[in-house]
Amino acid sequence: MKVDGELPMGMDRIASRIQDMAQAGYTGAQTIETGHDPFLPLVLAAEHSQNIDLITAIAVAFARNPMNLAAIGNDLNAYSQGRFILGLGSQIKAHIEKRFSMPWSKPAARMREIILAMRAIWANWYDGEPLNFRGEFYQHTLMTPVFTPTTSEFGPPRVFIAAVGPLMTQVAADCCEGMLVHPLTSTRYLREHTLPVIEKGLAARGLSRSDFELSYPVFVVSGKTEEDFKKTDRAIRERIAFYASTPAYKRVLETHGWETLQPELNQMSKRGLWAEMGGLIDDTILDTFAVVGEPKDIVPKIRARYTGLVDRITINFSYADPEERPALIRELAA
Repeated sequence: MKVDGELPMGMDRIASRIQDMAQAGYTGAQTIETGHDPFLPLVLAAEHSQNIDLITAIAVAFARNPMNLAAIGNDLNAYSQGRFILGLGSQIKAHIEKRFSMPWSKPAARMREIILAMRAIWANWYDGEPLNFRGEFYQHTLMTPVFTPTTSEFGPPRVFIAAVGPLMTQVAADCCEGMLVHPLTSTRYLREHTLPVIEKGLAARGLSRSDFELSYPVFVVSGKTEEDFKKTDRAIRERIAFYASTPAYKRVLETHGWETLQPELNQMSKRGLWAEMGGLIDDTILDTFAVVGEPKDIVPKIRARYTGLVDRITINFSYADPEERPALIRELAA
């Protein structure tokens, strides 16, 4: 089991944080595209580390174009000496159109085309293949020597995408080296819906499950004091409610017979009842999507639930003191 953690947003704490994470034994460090650029911190992280994977989880794909992403991915993988994983996500229509002022349509088909276009660009740079990509959404047919980067021995980065539904999961299986599982994904959903698609797609490529990484961010409810436990319990219930209010995740709820929960939460979200939404997440739902327990029980529970199912776990061990985290990471990775 590989163990990843999240880097802080912004730039000022990246150098010290990546050093702490590497020393603690993390396998990878992730950035998230929220209020800050997800790529710039990884330049600092690459400079101040040697062996830890550097992952965008996620960068918004449709806010950019394949040439832009190909160049960023190539540069970061070269500078980090092969440690960069380009993790992409689609975001949702409102954000793509209204926040980024970019086009939105057929997200799975568009994501597939972005990845295929990047691979065509990298094939031009590394293998001298003529650049002649002509798709429904993107066309790349011009590359001159002055715009061709100096290639490195490390080649292009690995590509992961975030996926929940079958169409985007199929893109991951067909085109990527891994997939970023959404935190509102149960083990039952993974087994019944995600893994069959992944395994079928990999077989068509002549690959096996061991050639592909599933990365899972774990919700944890724990705390050294009763007050800390209640605080994280409330926060995770509200986070689950927020995600469950989105129509894109209704399929996950339906797997467990909770399909009526999504429209109810969605209506509450439109009225701004964010805190009250968490009250609809009962203990059964919480236990389905989160690992709940005393600090000493969290790692054993994660291992029991996810070993053999996913390949990477994202967890920051915020419930434990910093000096305790290296031992927890070793225990989880064992």
